[in-house]
Formats: sequence, structure tokens, C-alpha cells
Amino acid sequence: MPKKPSQAQPSASNNRRRWQVSMAVVLLVGALIGGWLLHRAWNAAPTAAPLSHSYAEAVEIAHGGKPGAARALYQQLGRTDLSDSRRAALLTELANYPSPQALKLLKADLRQTSSLIQQAAIDAVTLMVPAAQRSVLIGPLLEDSNPTVRFSAAKALLGLTPDDVGLYFGPLQSVAEQYESALAAQPPDGNSQVQLARLYMTTAAPQKAADALKLALNLEPDNLQAGLAQVDLLDHQGQADRSRQQLAQLLDRKPQSSLLQHALGQWLLGHGQNEYALLALAKAVELEPDNTGYRYDLAVGLHDLDQLEAAQRQLEDILQRQPANRRARILLIHYWKENGQLQNVQVLLAELEQQNPDDPALQQGL
Repeated sequence: MPKKPSQAQPSASNNRRRWQVSMAVVLLVGALIGGWLLHRAWNAAPTAAPLSHSYAEAVEIAHGGKPGAARALYQQLGRTDLSDSRRAALLTELANYPSPQALKLLKADLRQTSSLIQQAAIDAVTLMVPAAQRSVLIGPLLEDSNPTVRFSAAKALLGLTPDDVGLYFGPLQSVAEQYESALAAQPPDGNSQVQLARLYMTTAAPQKAADALKLALNLEPDNLQAGLAQVDLLDHQGQADRSRQQLAQLLDRKPQSSLLQHALGQWLLGHGQNEYALLALAKAVELEPDNTGYRYDLAVGLHDLDQLEAAQRQLEDILQRQPANRRARILLIHYWKENGQLQNVQVLLAELEQQNPDDPALQQGL
């Protein structure tokens, strides 16, 4: 007789089917969880590299031109927890450490919502970036909603040629007019009138500039900036004799002013009286030995009169006081090359590479 079908077979088959379904569900859930975790990993913000130095240490390293200075600055500027004032201070140091990374950081800070940071970035761009490229970075700020930022951008661009300003020429003229109106609306004092006069000088309005300076000196007879602006205005108008007389009168009143001695040196250089200019420039340095700007100008004047060793000594003095001073370092490298002192050139280049291995001067084979 044929056997009856076993009752256990359907049960085993059902168990197998349930087990297969369960495993499929487990695998599906595992795949979904794995995909979600992978998605999170891909889209998560990269973990910031641990900082090598504290903020104070980084500022000290950068200001002192020590090895690793650029990297320390870049790391700090990569932080998102810095106060506006601390970030602005870092940008001030950044001007000595140009590189593609520095430019990237500046571009980001020009778009910050803090006007303090934006103005510090404008100043750094002005020092770091050649005039022909400056308007590309600063020009968009001529349309910033904050008038202080717009005016800072305009002041940074007003000294450029129309070709350098390029597409921003129209917006620059518009903001210059706004700035003029804002200064004219202020209660008059010496500082605002000098700023107004300087603005008029760049926009070819000499009579308005003269009137503003006359008012500044009526309000503040001892305002040296107003007096020197008058010297510049007269000189630009081709009135060299009156310009020289004005400067002489200022010096008669304040012969120990390093500012006036430096201005006299620059005036004499501009009129081809280089030997006399050196006396005034040297006097300015004597009166204010820590002013590296005065010392740099003296070095250039000495070089122009073929006093190369004396010029080199002035630049060496600057680097002893300010090892991070890139402008003085680059000029001294050129002067050492000119003098055939290649060993000294190698020392300066090695120090520059330690400070900032991505410096364009190194990349271009200075």
C-alpha cells in the first residue's frame, strides 16, 4: 500500500522559508545601516588637524619670522572660534607670508560679516597683492552694505590707474563721491579735512583740496599731516618753489620731527637732489631708529647713489629688528646678488624658505 505523506515535511519546509526571509530582512537592514553610515562619513566635515601652537605662540612665531611662521598663521586662520580682533591681528601678520594658501584665506575674510576683519583683509591685500590684481579682490567690496567697508575699499583702490581698476572704475567713482559726502557732513576737524583733501587730490579737484587744508590748519595750526598735504598739493600743481617754502617753514618750527625730515628727504629725491636727500633721510632714522619704513627708504636712497654696502647695512638692521620683514629681505637678496655675495643670498633664501616654503619669490627662483 502506498505510504501516507509525512506530516513533518511541510513543517520543515515552512521553517526553512521563514529562516530565509528572516536572513533577507537582516541583510537588508544591515545594508541600509551600512549605507547610512557611509553617507555620513562622506558628508561629514573633515576633522580639523590638531593645532601645533596656541594663538599667542603663533602670533609670536609669525611676528618674529621664526621657522614655520606661515604654517602657524595658516593653522590659526583655519579656526572658527577666534574673536574678530584676534583674526584681524593674524591678517596683519599675514602680509609678510604670501602664498596661494594665504590668498585663499584673504578671499574668504574679505567676505566676512565683520567690518573689522574685512578692513584688515583689505590692508593685507594692499600690501601683498600687485596693483594690477588688487581690484579683482577688493572691487566687489565697493558694493558692500557697510559704508565703512565701502570707503576702505575705495581708499585702497583710489591710487591705482584706470587700467588697474578695470571694470570697477564706475563703482569706485560712485563710492568716492559717497565718501566725500560723508566726510563733508562730519563736524570739521583737522583729521577729517586732511582725509577730504587727500580724496580731492586723487579725484583731480585741487581747489577743493586747498580749501579743505586751509580749514584744517585754521582749526589745528600744528597739524603736521595737514601741512605736509599742502606741500604735496603744491608740488603736484607744479609749484615746486612754494612747496619747498612750505616744507621749510614746517621744519623751522619742528626741526626734530622725524616725520618732517623724512618728508624733506622724499621731496628732495623727487626733485633729483639725491645727495641732500640722504642727509634728511639719515636724520629721520637718527631721530626714530625703530622706524623701519624710514630705514628702508634710506637704504634705497643709498643704493641709488651707488653706496651699496651702506644700503645693505640698513637692510640688515631692519632684519635684525624685524626678521619677518619680507620687503626688506627681498631687497637685501637683490642687493647681495648685485654685489656677488652669493653665500649671503643663500642664507637669506634658506631663512625665507623656513619661514614660508610657498613664498612666490622662492617658487620663481629668486
